[in-house]
This record gives sequence, structure tokens and C-alpha cells, in this order.
Amino acid sequence: MTNKALAATLFGPEDLRMIERDLGDLQPGFVRIAFGAGGVCGSDMHYFKHARTGDFVVTSPLVLGHEIAGTVAAINGPAPGLKVGDRVAVNPSRWCGQCGYCKQGRPNLCEAIYFMGSASKTPHMQGGFSSRFDAVPAQCIKIPDHVPFEAAALAEPLAVCLHAVGRAGDITGKSVLVIGAGPIGLITMMAARQKGAGRVMMADIADGALAYASKLGADQTVNVAAGAEALAAAVRANPVDVVYEASGSPAGVASAIASVKRGGTIVQIGNLPGGSFPAPVNAVMAKEIDFFGTFRFSHEYFDAVEMIATGAIDMLSVVTGARPLAEAVDAVKLAFDRSRSVKVVIKGA
Repeated sequence: MTNKALAATLFGPEDLRMIERDLGDLQPGFVRIAFGAGGVCGSDMHYFKHARTGDFVVTSPLVLGHEIAGTVAAINGPAPGLKVGDRVAVNPSRWCGQCGYCKQGRPNLCEAIYFMGSASKTPHMQGGFSSRFDAVPAQCIKIPDHVPFEAAALAEPLAVCLHAVGRAGDITGKSVLVIGAGPIGLITMMAARQKGAGRVMMADIADGALAYASKLGADQTVNVAAGAEALAAAVRANPVDVVYEASGSPAGVASAIASVKRGGTIVQIGNLPGGSFPAPVNAVMAKEIDFFGTFRFSHEYFDAVEMIATGAIDMLSVVTGARPLAEAVDAVKLAFDRSRSVKVVIKGA
């Protein structure tokens, strides 16, 4: 087995290169995965454009990719339930299991987490857009033969959205607004439907994205490119219990606070720009809004794999483009073109 791998490696803003890297010998307690497919995430795009996402700054070469699936190519040590040749979805989170957050059942806040393709720590944690990459057995969830790698790789964003939806509590029958009709916004809408949401409204600045939201089942769409007036009118006609802010923009946060009804709930999903910005937070007090953050996921990853395997949620419905791993740079660039893409996946050999 070769220790060499071709990996999409970021060196700086808009400096993503396909380079060969030496993985070294497989360490005890690890498995080596042959890349099957990966999804281009908004954070990958932020890293590509700015060499940072939020407050996480790239200071050394970083292999991108955390939405991944593949085939077990080698095992070194005990790996209960796994064997070479198994097809797996790979949870990019490697939790310590020992810190206070892990013991509280909130491992997404783990103090010693290893999250693939992230610059949140130094040295950076290398990602999975690589022809071979290493993981621990606990990260690998077997998938049935009928599940395409492209669908299995998207268990990660589905888990993110399931966790976000859950942060609002029981949403059965509640009216929902999702701000931002990008991939995470669209998947949040699908996850909210799965969890029993009533009427769902989507807001965005792009007609094409909103048309796709309608195709996937949004009851109403609102274009806010010209300002917040159209959204204000829409929520006056149909008051909103829960807002999921998925645009990651200060304007989106302001719209969420303005749109949710008194006593309602906001969940902040979108990764906002680093630093601070003005926001109408006094209304959080005056309207007695419950405002929740949401960060990655925990047990929801296993739920997401199960939903994909059973067909409860069709993740391929958001996929609009694909590129082979050797063209990962082009795949990331394609993801920026909202006129041509919703969700872009990268495919293995």
C-alpha cells in the first residue's frame, strides 16, 4: 500500500493546489481511507477565498475537506465491526470523550476535539480531500452498498442541520423562516420538515436559490435583495415562530431579529465574519427572543447516516455539480457560482 496521497492543499488566499503528500506509515489505532467522495462546504470556500473562516486563520498548509466518505483501505489495530473493503461515511469529528463537555453529552464543544480540515488549532487538522487519509475506527460508519459515496459524504452537513434544528426544541407544527438558501439553508429546511415543522418560508438575495428552495418544498420564498421590506410584509402576513439564520451575514442576523415573533426563537447557523458588528440586539430583550448558537453536531451524525441510508432525506437532491478529485480546485471555484451550482461534490477514482 502506498503512503503517498494527492491532496487539495491550501497555502493562502485563492492558493489551493493539488500536491502529493507523504502520509507515512499507518499509526496504531488508525484506519486508512481511500477517498470516495466529498462535499464542498461553505467553510472550505471561506478558507479558499480568505485563508480563514470566522476566527479560524490558516497559518500553514491545510488540506481542505470534512464532508467525506470512502473505503477502508488498511487497518492497524483493533477496529470492531470494520474490515478492509468496507464502505464508510467518515465523521470528521474526533472527540476526546474525557473533558467536561464530552461527559455532559455535548462533544461538539470538546476541549480537545480534532476536526478534519480545520485551522481552529495549530498545528492545523488536515482534511479529507485527499486520495488517502487517516481516521480512527470510531469515525467510520458503515454504509450499505446502495448508498452512493456522494450521498454518504453529505451526512456531515445534514448532521449540522439536524443539530441546528434541534437547538430550537420541539418545532412540531411551528412556522419556520430560514434566512439564506445556500446548501446549509436548504438542508436545514429539509431537516425541519423531517422534524415536523409546519409552514416554512425561505429568504435569500438570489432568485435562482429561491427557485431551488421552492423545488425542494418551501411554502413561500422572499427575495430580500432590495431590502427587508418584502420580508417584513411576509412575516406580518405569516408570523414566524422559529428563524434559522443560515446566511452568515450581519444583515441576516438583523433580519432574523426583526422577523421572529415576540417570544420566538432564533438559531444562528451561519458562520459570521470574524470580529464584531452592530446588531439590533435590544429587540432580543424587548421581544423576549430565545437566541441560540449552534456549532457542528454530536450524535446527529449517526442519525444523518441512517436517514440517508433509509431514504428519509434525499441528500443528492441538493447536488448540482461534480468534479473528480484531481480537479478539486475547479470544484471549489464552481461552488462560488450560485448561478450554476447549489452543492458541489468531489468524486474519487
